[in-house]
Amino acid sequence: MARTPLLQLSDISLTFGGDPVFDDLSLAIQPGDRVALVGRNGSGKSTLMKVMAGLVEADAGTVIAAPGVSVGYMEQDPTMAGFSTLGDYAASGIDPSETYRVEMVAEGLKFDPAGDVSTASGGERRRAALAKLMAEAPKLMLLDEPTNHLDIEAIAWLEAELQQTRAGFFVISHDRAFLRALSRATLWIDRGVVRRMDGAFDKFEPWREKVWEEEDLQRHKLNRKIKAEARWAVEGISARRKRNMGRVRALQELRAERASQIKRQGTAALSLDAGPASGKKVIEADGISLTFGDKRIVRGFDLKVQRGDRVAFVGPNGVGKTSIIKMLLGDLEPDSGTVKRGTNLQITVFDQARAQLNPDESLWDNLVNDPEMGVSGKADQVMVRGKTKHVVGYLKEFLFDEAQARAPVRSLSGGEKARLLLARLMARESNLLVLDEPTNDLDIETLDLLQDILGDYDGTVLLVSHDRDFLDRVATTTVAMEGDGSTVVYAGGWSDYQAQRGERPKVAVEKAPSKPQVAKEKPKSENAQVGLSFTEKHRLEELPSVMDRLTAEIAKLEELLAAPEFFSANPVKFQKATEALTERQTALAAAEDEWLTLEEKATGT
Repeated sequence: MARTPLLQLSDISLTFGGDPVFDDLSLAIQPGDRVALVGRNGSGKSTLMKVMAGLVEADAGTVIAAPGVSVGYMEQDPTMAGFSTLGDYAASGIDPSETYRVEMVAEGLKFDPAGDVSTASGGERRRAALAKLMAEAPKLMLLDEPTNHLDIEAIAWLEAELQQTRAGFFVISHDRAFLRALSRATLWIDRGVVRRMDGAFDKFEPWREKVWEEEDLQRHKLNRKIKAEARWAVEGISARRKRNMGRVRALQELRAERASQIKRQGTAALSLDAGPASGKKVIEADGISLTFGDKRIVRGFDLKVQRGDRVAFVGPNGVGKTSIIKMLLGDLEPDSGTVKRGTNLQITVFDQARAQLNPDESLWDNLVNDPEMGVSGKADQVMVRGKTKHVVGYLKEFLFDEAQARAPVRSLSGGEKARLLLARLMARESNLLVLDEPTNDLDIETLDLLQDILGDYDGTVLLVSHDRDFLDRVATTTVAMEGDGSTVVYAGGWSDYQAQRGERPKVAVEKAPSKPQVAKEKPKSENAQVGLSFTEKHRLEELPSVMDRLTAEIAKLEELLAAPEFFSANPVKFQKATEALTERQTALAAAEDEWLTLEEKATGT
C-alpha cells in the first residue's frame, strides 16, 4: 500500500528577476525522509525550502501538505520583534506547559533562553530559531544551515537528536560530516533542475560527476549533429534544399536547443599569493596565561608555529579561541608569559562576523574603497596582488555578475558575502592567514576549492572552525581548548585529535582561584533527581529501553551465529554478523555504565 506523502509539490514554477529558479518542479516528501539539499550558492536551495514551508508563493503549481502534517522552517535571520528574550521567541509556538522542551534544547545548543533579544548576536538568534523548531517538533523539519554558529559539541548533540527523531527533515549544510551522518537521500539543484539520488551524501559527488559526464557527452553529440546538418545546408543543391525545408527547420531547432542549454557555472577563481616569505619561525608562545575576571582562558600554554604550518584551534563556543589567536598576533597582551613573532610577517584576517564588509555599500564600493585595493584616480579599478583589474572583471572571478556589482552587500546571501570577503582577502599578499569560521555558508564546490588553495599556499594558516571534515583536510596541528585554561596540542586534524585524545589519560584540572563560599545543603526529597540537567533526566528515562533493544539484538545475533552451517554457507554475512555482535555488546556495556553513572548522580549516592 502506497504511503501518503507528508508534502506534495506539483508543477512548481518560480522566477526571480526574469530568470527561472524552478520550472515544472514536482516533488513528493515521504514520512521519514532524511534529505540533504545541495547546490551552488544562489541555486535556489533556501527558496525551495521557503516554498515548501509556504513562506514564498510559487508563480504556478501547488504545495499540498497531508492532513495533520505540520511543516517547520528554521529561519536564517529570524524576526524577533515583540519578544524580550530568546526563550520567549523559542517557546512562542508551543503550549506554556511544554516550555521545558525549549530548556532541554537550549542546553544542547548552548544558548541562554534568558538572553535579551536586543543584544543577542546573530549566532544566538539562529540558535534560538533552531531551538524553536526542535521544541515544536513538526512532522517535517526544514533546516537551513543549522550547524552555523554551533560548536562541535552542539553539532554532535544535534546529530544525535536528528538521528533518533521520527520526523522527516530536509537539511542544507556545508558540513560534509553532518550530511554523511544524517542523510538517506540527496536532492541536487543545478541550473533550475532538481534531481534526486537515493543514498547517503557520501555517494553524491561520484553521482554528480557521472551526471555531468553524460551531459557533456550529449552536448558533444548535439554539436556534431549540428555541424553535419550545417554542412549539408551549405553544400546541398539549391533545389534539394527547397524540397527539404523540414530538414532546414530541424537544424534551426537543434541550434535553438543548444542555445537554451544553461552552461554549468564555473568555480570561483580563488587564488592566494604568499608574497615574500616570512622567517622560518612564525610564532613562539612560552608559558602564556590569560584570565578574564574569574574565567581562565589559558594557563601556561606553549606553542611553536613554523612557516607552512596549518594550526587549527578547536573547543566549545566561548572557551577563548579568538582570544588566544589575538595574543599570538599581538592584539592582546597575556597576563604572563611571552609571545615572540617572526620576521617579515604579512597578516590577513578572514573574520566570522564579516565585519570588514559595509552592508550599506555596493559590492563595487566595498572593493574600490578598501585602502589596500583602491587605485588612486581610477574609480573602476582595484589592485589585485600588485596588478590592476577592472572591478567588475574581478567580481566575475568570484561568480558575481555585472548586475550585482552595484547592489548593496546586505542583499547578498550568506554564501555570497563569504565569497566577497574572500575576494578582498585574496587580493592581498600575505604569508600568515587567519581564518575564523571560513566555511560558514560556502557551497561545497567553493569549499573544495578553498581547501585546495590552502593546500598549495606557501604561507602559514591559523584556523578556527567547527567543520570536522574541513579540519581533517586542512590542519596539520590541532590546539584543543578543553575549558578552564586546559589547552593541549595534537598532531593532525580533527580525527587525529579524537584518536590521540582517547589515548591520553584525563588529568584533574586545577580551577582558577575564586572567593571561598560556604556550601549550603539543599534538602533532598526521596525521589528528586537533584543533580541532573534536563537532557540527563531525559537520557536516564530513555536508557532502559535502549538497553532492552540492544539485549534483544544481541540475542538474535547470537542465535544466528550459533547455526552450524551459517559460516560455510555465507562467510561474508558471518563476518558482518560477528562485527555487529561486537558493536552491540560494546554499546550495551557503555549504556549500562552511563545508566549507572546517571542513577548515582540522580540519587546523590
